[in-house]
Amino acid sequence: MMDFTVLKKAVDEAVLVDAHAHNLVAADSTVPFIRCFSEAHGDASAFAPHSLSFKRSLRDIVELYDCKPSLLGVEDYRKSSGLDSICSTCFKAARISAILIDDGLELDKKHNIDWHKKFVPNVGRILRIERLAENILDEEFQGESSWTLDAFTETFIQKLKSLAHDIYGLKSIAVYRSGLRINVNVSRKDAEDGLVDVLQGGKPVRIVNKSLIDYMFVRSLEVAQQFNLPMQIHTGFGDKDLDLQLANPLHLRSVLEDKRFSKCCLVLLHASYPFSKEASFLASVYPQVYLDFGLTIPKLSVHGMISALKELLELAPIKKVMFSTDGSAFPETFYLGAKKSRDVVLSVLQDACIDGDLSISEAVEAVNDMFSQNAMKLYKINLMTESSMPNNSTFSIPLMKTNVVQEDAKLVRIIWVDASGQRRCRAVPFKRFNDVVTKNGVGLACAAMAMCSYADCPADGSNLTGVGEIRLLPDLSTKWTVPWNKQEEMVLGDMYLRPGEAWEYCPREALRRVCRILKDEFDLVMNAGFETEFFLLKKAVRDGKEDWVPFDSAPYCSSSSFDAASPFLHDVVASLNSLNITVEQVHAEAGKGQFEFALGHTVCLNAADNLVYTREVIRATARKHGLLATFMPKYALDDIGSGSHVHVSLWKNGENVFMASDGSSEHGISAIGEKFMAGVLHHISAILAFTAPVPNSYDRIQPNTWSGAYQCWGKENRESPLRTACPPGISDGLVSNFEIKAFDGCANPHLGVAAIVSAGIDGLRNNLQLPEPVDTNPDSLSSKLQRLPQSLSESLEALEKNNILTDFIGEKLVVAIKAIRKAEVEYYSKHQDAYKELIHRY
Repeated sequence: MMDFTVLKKAVDEAVLVDAHAHNLVAADSTVPFIRCFSEAHGDASAFAPHSLSFKRSLRDIVELYDCKPSLLGVEDYRKSSGLDSICSTCFKAARISAILIDDGLELDKKHNIDWHKKFVPNVGRILRIERLAENILDEEFQGESSWTLDAFTETFIQKLKSLAHDIYGLKSIAVYRSGLRINVNVSRKDAEDGLVDVLQGGKPVRIVNKSLIDYMFVRSLEVAQQFNLPMQIHTGFGDKDLDLQLANPLHLRSVLEDKRFSKCCLVLLHASYPFSKEASFLASVYPQVYLDFGLTIPKLSVHGMISALKELLELAPIKKVMFSTDGSAFPETFYLGAKKSRDVVLSVLQDACIDGDLSISEAVEAVNDMFSQNAMKLYKINLMTESSMPNNSTFSIPLMKTNVVQEDAKLVRIIWVDASGQRRCRAVPFKRFNDVVTKNGVGLACAAMAMCSYADCPADGSNLTGVGEIRLLPDLSTKWTVPWNKQEEMVLGDMYLRPGEAWEYCPREALRRVCRILKDEFDLVMNAGFETEFFLLKKAVRDGKEDWVPFDSAPYCSSSSFDAASPFLHDVVASLNSLNITVEQVHAEAGKGQFEFALGHTVCLNAADNLVYTREVIRATARKHGLLATFMPKYALDDIGSGSHVHVSLWKNGENVFMASDGSSEHGISAIGEKFMAGVLHHISAILAFTAPVPNSYDRIQPNTWSGAYQCWGKENRESPLRTACPPGISDGLVSNFEIKAFDGCANPHLGVAAIVSAGIDGLRNNLQLPEPVDTNPDSLSSKLQRLPQSLSESLEALEKNNILTDFIGEKLVVAIKAIRKAEVEYYSKHQDAYKELIHRY
């Protein structure tokens, strides 16, 4: 006989994280107590007392309360004891340390989330997307006679993003409304017709139209992936509102196969019963699928509960299987879920040990994984263990989302990037940020968008002066804890004339505007990924003066250079990870003290945002290490320069459509991709006024420096300004993206990307064609190829002649940009060594 003493002790003492539950209700709620035992409603509930799970669960509650052994006896005990008393009894016996509540379930007289902290003080929120959408549509639409799809989508996504940092996950009950056969490519017309259909149903709104439900589901997945939030999905059994045939998780294949959402974690609730084997299969073959066995335990018979959990574990990794109670309305549901989960998990793991599937120590690890660790990792819960708390008190364990600053944060930085590419911020106290700034923003002089790289004064001719003020409103979807100062948060700001009315000089809005055109006209989304190069400098005494000098003199990809900078580099990677910014590569570059971080690609607005934060992280981390990081294009005129190369691709319905679909394309690029790229190449000289914005930029763009000095493109040709790329994993002969090299660290990322998108749209509209690629060093063809602008004056002249970019980006904003560039040209022509000061601004 095997000795299971250690395993039983582990089960009995395990910390429980209940990752899926609902609100409790007041004592005088109309919710019938029989709902504690069954999913049946109405007349069907009269038969609930004759089920196996009812009889067992009633005995468990009678034993807990030491009351008369009948349903009436339990109800009499509840009334005489009062809600607070029975809650204390149930939660003390359940020994649950944390609960995540989906508060979207409509229950009569339900208590709010904070109320539950009296009994389990560690409570978080799961946001039900259908309830959020219904609440939005129940409100009167301001400005038009009724909701439009665009207005609803904007409000819905904005609300999701504003709540993203305060919740632990999203949840969908699509199965109750239209089933799990989600159409991931709902047409705009179908979504619009669905919205009209729902609104015609009157108020309160109940969304049952499949097209609209699928549309919301996809939009929610986009937000969930952006913020690394899990999405809980009701699967399997429930009440009679759902069609059980459509509750099989295998219907989710279209979602699971969609590359857009491959990194979005999906949690299949209720063990998908009676489709537990199917759920197990999905979790075994899809990395993003996780399983939650709440409701199955305790609503089934003992045999059913044990069988369901065993079926989940037949294929699914233990690291993906999680406990929850699906407790709702009554505290007894939490107690029963916790008690029977301990019993069932012990029974299943004992059998696994007897069968030889697990050792005792592996079973103990499985206990901790399923009861707490898996949920803590997936939902990013920072939960202290009981043993680390005074007096071993379960109910003093604090729950904290790992990327959310608590309310003792002192300041919030609101960051913007001006037209000269400088990152700036205003900081406000945390309370004022929440009470005032989130809705009304902070005041900012109009002149703030006309500053130059050499002085904080508006450029002449920009039409922006010290007269007039705008509002800088935080985009809450970009709010993060400052990695190098945990007592602060940072958020990117958008510029408004007044809340609700965007300012035409706002760089982020300019990028959004051109992206909407690309989407509306061609149903395309542009993804971007940046490679950001910088020089790392250290202090030294030179000629009796303290100065900044290169960190080292090691060559390209030097391992010794990497070793020397390793503490700094590791801190940067950790900080970027905390901001959900993907780092693909890090290495020493060819310049003295030069390094590069290659970032993962994402939707271009997010990519530009990520670059802003990446620059902030690198500068701040260098400062923490007593170093200075500079992104200026040409730190030393006799050394290599630094760029912010951007890789661009086009996507449609989750597929990369820049890449040719087969090997029939001569260059491995689709027809759409060639036209878009041809537009960028055609307008490249004017684009430089956005992407190479200071005179020092043109000291970098020289032949034979891998910066792209001639107007051409090439296949894997690093001397051309546009290079098509076939990275590892892409079939030979095909290309997944093209790189634009003439983009540097002084550029405003949003304006630079906006110029690229604008040029690409022009290429699509006018069916522009690429010339033949250059497959040699372009400098050897200098007599045949046109040089790119060799100075800021020349790129400015190209912009002056380019009405296309002006029309897309906005005449007023372009006028201001041209005025700033003219001021830069004049100043640096008179002050030849002034470029050296750029290390302190970029």
